Amino acid sequence: MPMLSLLVSVTVAAAATAPGPPSVVELRTEYKAQPLGIDAARPRLSWKLRSPARGVVQSAYQVQVVPDAARFADRVSFWDTGKVASDRSVHVAYAGPPLQSSRRYYWRVRVWDGGGASSRWSDPAWWEMGLLAPADWTAQWIEPGLDEDTARSQPVPMLRGRFLVDGAVRSARAYVTALGLYEMEINGRRVGDELFTPGWTSYKRRLQYQTYDVTSHLRRGENAAGAMLGDGWYRGYLAWNDRRKIYGDKVALLAQIRIVYADGRVQVVGTDSSWKAARGPVLMSEIYMGETYDARLERAGWSAPGFDESGWAGVRVAPVAARALVAPAGPPVRRIEEVRPVAVRKTPAGDTVVDFGQNMVGWVRLKVQGPAGATVKLRHAEVLDKDGNFYTANLRAATQLVTYTLKGGAEEVYEP
Repeated sequence: MPMLSLLVSVTVAAAATAPGPPSVVELRTEYKAQPLGIDAARPRLSWKLRSPARGVVQSAYQVQVVPDAARFADRVSFWDTGKVASDRSVHVAYAGPPLQSSRRYYWRVRVWDGGGASSRWSDPAWWEMGLLAPADWTAQWIEPGLDEDTARSQPVPMLRGRFLVDGAVRSARAYVTALGLYEMEINGRRVGDELFTPGWTSYKRRLQYQTYDVTSHLRRGENAAGAMLGDGWYRGYLAWNDRRKIYGDKVALLAQIRIVYADGRVQVVGTDSSWKAARGPVLMSEIYMGETYDARLERAGWSAPGFDESGWAGVRVAPVAARALVAPAGPPVRRIEEVRPVAVRKTPAGDTVVDFGQNMVGWVRLKVQGPAGATVKLRHAEVLDKDGNFYTANLRAATQLVTYTLKGGAEEVYEP
């Protein structure tokens, strides 16, 4: 009888290792990662679970908060929830001792899963408080001491102040707001990347202020701070009924810098009567109307130490009515993308149209070279009319006209 030869392959399946407890990630305070300058008395803390397993749930959590991250190595005595039986991971409100202005707080969290296994502690996160009480503001509101005709759009004032730094700086924060819009610089560098600050609000009741980390802006010795003030929504044209000065007729600035030295000393400087004011190259700046800029009037180094301010006017300490100063309620406006033109065409009427291929919120970066005094005008619109011409009738009274006057020489780059 023939014999059959069999080859048998045997595979042994190893038992899968049970996944461990979830990890805790993406810690957020008041919706933000590591926020500067919040003013919530009981900040709300949130986190996410991460696990390779399916169906993982949180059965309990523990949150610890300390004013110094090194204290996590010791027994926590500032605020510790202990183990809390809850699946909540969103908006767990801080309930520890009262929080202090300008203080940074660190926090971490661990959780237990449905089977009772504990995660490791999360990496620490932090938040930093803003100025919580009116008494924390020692700076003064100032207005430019310049003659103005507020019945129409005004040149943008430039404000400048000086202060001394006499040691190694551990940290520095700038707290800034304005009646109108502001852009701030310290020692020739722009502060922050936010736009349209301090934001549109009910100006008669409250003002938002921004908090900036300006540690790297400062240097030992003389320092300078500067700000430009635009009309914005505060006193500029609003909507399309030729209305101006809805909230007030004088732009003003409030800025305060808190410096913590390496040796623990704290120095606070801010806007006061010693600041100076002048006009610069921005002759008109309006959200609805556009901007007029004369590059021949630029003041190089105006926000840097050593600038000659002898010809500048003074400022007035402004009688600004008391109102709540609050941290921003939402995310800031920032540059998020650069869009290049998709086409350049001539209209039947002879206009040159630069087509960006989409309707958007933004502005143009212009590169131009020519003689001093030459002017470039840019108009903005959403559509062409039925004949293919530039169409602005739907903008009503909003001119959306940018006018740039060249200073001459090398190629010039301008952004309104």
